Amino acid sequence: MAVSARGSRQAGVDRPAQPQQHLALSVHDLPGVGQPGAPGADFVRRNTHLVAGLGTRVLALTQGGDAALGGLPPGDLTVTVGVGPRVVAAVDGGLPGAVELPAFAREEMPDAARSGDLMVQVCASDPQVVTLADGALRAWLREHSAAPRWEQYGFRSPAPRDRPGPVRNLLGFLDGMTVPRTPQELAREVWLPAPDRVRGGTVAVVRRLRLDVARFLAQDLDQQERAIGRRREDGAPLSGGSPDAPLDLGAKSAQGRYLVPALAHARRAHPNATGSGLMLRRGYSYANGPDDRGLLFICFQRELRTFVATQQRLDDGDELSRFATATASGTFLVLPGFSAARPLGASLFS
Repeated sequence: MAVSARGSRQAGVDRPAQPQQHLALSVHDLPGVGQPGAPGADFVRRNTHLVAGLGTRVLALTQGGDAALGGLPPGDLTVTVGVGPRVVAAVDGGLPGAVELPAFAREEMPDAARSGDLMVQVCASDPQVVTLADGALRAWLREHSAAPRWEQYGFRSPAPRDRPGPVRNLLGFLDGMTVPRTPQELAREVWLPAPDRVRGGTVAVVRRLRLDVARFLAQDLDQQERAIGRRREDGAPLSGGSPDAPLDLGAKSAQGRYLVPALAHARRAHPNATGSGLMLRRGYSYANGPDDRGLLFICFQRELRTFVATQQRLDDGDELSRFATATASGTFLVLPGFSAARPLGASLFS
């Protein structure tokens, strides 16, 4: 089913509601960002033109009939564009998205895999459409002097037709159980209401996490479930109830032990424990070879603090984190929606 690229908010965040099965995410540097004299009139003019032109290419690809897709219909193709902290700060350092991520524990990444000026997320159910659309956009960006930093292809299992929602990651567990779902929750937790320059945008965090899958799966099932805080079979919390039941952080056994262990990932990352809001997570598994496979963690929220507070709590103690190493990381302001009459990035660069 087609997903319109037009609107007050970009597609690929909560549209479609069930994330597509395939993804290509790339990060680039923009010309003039961070150079002496920026921000100036030339910087604003150059990047206003570049981002608007990128939006025009997105509209052409998602509408169908673009030669770059080789005759394939776009289907549910979505492209989501965000700009990094250097770009946002060059426009207005007080805007959401102007602050870089701090360093966290268990990071092994080159400078090229940290931060960046432009994020392009391409998603579709057809992997060929993803590959062709991603290639067309990357070629267009190269022609306009954007320099690539890193890229990752990802995949998700199909959701059962009778149970749309979270799907299993490479560890065998359902991923993304506690997320905002209703329009009211998304408006409260994800979408920026103000100021005008960013209204309809959101703050994204992208982290490529290499997982020691073999070591995790070598544990017995009880150890795995206690590390996660949920049952592998259906995702139900260890505190009891159905998969949709809220996590009961106070539930204890007859012996006085927490049913959801103190260092279980579900407990450590729970908003009630971190004192932060909910993130909308739309992660993808990846496999770059037998020694590099894991999770491309992608989340959207109103405030960067939502992610930072959660990750810092995980750094302080989390059973799952000892199996994960971050190899790429960045935060990006997902720009407000656009159309042919209102170019991508127009409100930010106005």
